[in-house]
Amino acid sequence: MIRCDSKSLFRNLLMAAQIGAPAAAIRAHEELFAYWVSLRRGAGLPARADIHPAGFKRLLPTISLTEVIPGEPVDYRIRLAGTGLYSVYGREITGRRLAEVYNSAAADYWRSELGRLVADGKPAVGIHNLAWRGASHLSVVWLRLPLASNGRDVDMILGYDAVVGLGQIQSGIRAA
Repeated sequence: MIRCDSKSLFRNLLMAAQIGAPAAAIRAHEELFAYWVSLRRGAGLPARADIHPAGFKRLLPTISLTEVIPGEPVDYRIRLAGTGLYSVYGREITGRRLAEVYNSAAADYWRSELGRLVADGKPAVGIHNLAWRGASHLSVVWLRLPLASNGRDVDMILGYDAVVGLGQIQSGIRAA
């Protein structure tokens, strides 16, 4: 995982491109990041209320919103998962907590990554292999952007996932 500010995001995306992420995935990350930056309130973070899906319509299939649930320990609930994520996870994940979506190692990975993002209040980008789901030939190049109702305390996370090595997976909703 790479935590970054606006100055270093594009350098980190270039690194992702060098390790094999397709150019389309990098462009999508850049597009969503630029949208997020346009919503910033000076030094403050944008809020969930500032987000309008029309601003990134083509990215919606793999967009997610993750709620930060305060407590000891902090937990996370996926409030919205685009239809393209259904095929990645093999089921609907909207409304589920991390432990309901991932095996324990993958849930721990995401708790750690999201915890750093919440603590730092800075965007993060990384690559996560889907071996935990039995798909080691696939990885998710992910971007997570902090949102804060009050401009400073992260309470929601805007995410975008680009699946690389997508050969056998099709996007969209399938009948149960």
